[in-house]
Amino acid sequence: MRTNALFWTGLIACILSGPALAASGIYPTDPASLASGREIAEIHCAACHAVAADDESALEGAPPFRELSSLYPLDSLEESLAEGIVTAHENMPEIAFEPGDIDAFLGYLTSIQAK
Repeated sequence: MRTNALFWTGLIACILSGPALAASGIYPTDPASLASGREIAEIHCAACHAVAADDESALEGAPPFRELSSLYPLDSLEESLAEGIVTAHENMPEIAFEPGDIDAFLGYLTSIQAK
């Protein structure tokens, strides 16, 4: 009986800690998630931003994604991505991501940051 209670307590703790881990900047790093994050970046962002670790932005002034962590704490983008990023730059589309896409996208962004 005690083992059963410990199991359920542990399971509930894992479920409840998921959003906290994501908010603290711990994003998936498995190859499938990184590929998904890169695909999201290529579909929604590559027309203007450099989305790879070594390419150049197509739009002058659009920061390369590999340098975003020098401009913003990446985990601070999580809420904006969920609600739809709105910037002063009129040509940037407002895009709202699904929670799983946010984690994959931020995992990918984290993986390409210039060291």
